[in-house]
Amino acid sequence: MWYESILDTIGHTPMVKLNRLAKSLKPTILAKLEFMNPGGSIKDRIALSMIEHAEKNGLIKPGGTIIEWTAGNTGIGLALVANVKGYKCIMVMPDKVSQEKIDLLRALGSEVVITPTAVKPEDPRSCYSVAEHLAKTIPNSYYPNQFTNEANPEVHYRVTAQEIWEQTDGKVTHVFAAMGTGGTVSGIAKRLKEYNPKVKVIAVDAVGSAYTTYFKTRQMPAEIGLWKLEGMGGSRIPKTADFDVLDDVVAVSDKDAFIAGRMLSKHEAIFAGGSSGAALHAALNYAKQLSETDVVVVMITDTGARYLSKMYNDLWMKENNFMPSLSDKSKMTAADVLATKKSHTLIFATPETPLYEAFELMKKYEISQAPIISDGAEIGSISDNKILSILLTEADAKNNKVIGYMEKPFPILPLDTPISKLSEELMRDNAVLISKGNDDFEIITKSDLIAAITSSDMDVQLSS
Repeated sequence: MWYESILDTIGHTPMVKLNRLAKSLKPTILAKLEFMNPGGSIKDRIALSMIEHAEKNGLIKPGGTIIEWTAGNTGIGLALVANVKGYKCIMVMPDKVSQEKIDLLRALGSEVVITPTAVKPEDPRSCYSVAEHLAKTIPNSYYPNQFTNEANPEVHYRVTAQEIWEQTDGKVTHVFAAMGTGGTVSGIAKRLKEYNPKVKVIAVDAVGSAYTTYFKTRQMPAEIGLWKLEGMGGSRIPKTADFDVLDDVVAVSDKDAFIAGRMLSKHEAIFAGGSSGAALHAALNYAKQLSETDVVVVMITDTGARYLSKMYNDLWMKENNFMPSLSDKSKMTAADVLATKKSHTLIFATPETPLYEAFELMKKYEISQAPIISDGAEIGSISDNKILSILLTEADAKNNKVIGYMEKPFPILPLDTPISKLSEELMRDNAVLISKGNDDFEIITKSDLIAAITSSDMDVQLSS
């Protein structure tokens, strides 16, 4: 037997019993392995569903461009669909997503546009706004918008829920899944409750997100927080989320989610991402009150391979206080490092700066990288290595604007950042920006840190 295309392998993902992690619990805990979809996540399901719906309704034409804002997984699913069907892809992503997702999308042939995370949805720099702008200005383009597209919850109602029901022989009593667009939990809940109204579906939210408060009060929270978890939580309520069919919404912290995800890999050999860890954490806690007759399904929504540089990186976990921090015996801070620098002028490029001008700037000031600043905010960076690699493959690219070749932004840290944190950041990035307030920044590089550590003036400061 063979399939006509990779798209025919989407769905019918296996379900595996958890043994070691659920050893002390009474109910049966089952993990539905959505990372075994060809694109590595549950989002393959909605990607195919949304494009097939668009084709059926004449919303996209042959050779068209698919534009979507995504935390990565929906974009990867759309890229697979696009490659099989002959479409182009432009994916808009927040800057908090893992580099692995960005690299994979580019490897699949998609153009990737990175946008800042810490802005409001209505901000013109937000993922939402950028995706909408691109869709309006690029001819023959289609913007599925997974947060409003009814083909999203519909495929989970029609297919995913049916799989869960059949795989458990109708014995499922509880389902836990991370909530991003709300399509997964809403579609599954609606269908399963048609089979058995007693089935409970619990959406798992990120601490800081709006969903938990909205579920309990039907009002938006006064403030929206920030979280590291990708592909879950939100700052506004999606049209694809039906809170009326959900039994509960439970918020899980970044730390609890990442630790649970790592435990899943270590104890059950199931290599999954942070949103799966969040669902698992919620399910294991909830299962303490359940009986032997209960059957709990946890949606394992994507692969851990996309988070090797984050939740599976010990240094990243430590520097974000998700694991015990490295001991810090020094009194030195970022302010002390800046005090040893001879120049305090931030050399930067703008999105409109041509590549050759950016290189000349670096050459003039003897630096190897520079931040890209727009309206007082850092939106990316560019390095001489990047410019060299571009010119070696695109000889006529020297007049192109740097915005098309941006690398990820440098981390931004406060003045009181201790040297331990600085050194950890600089082990991962070539430089960091230090915020002095009022959109005023200075840069610290590895050489700046070494110079500060070896400075006799700094020795005096540290010993005082």
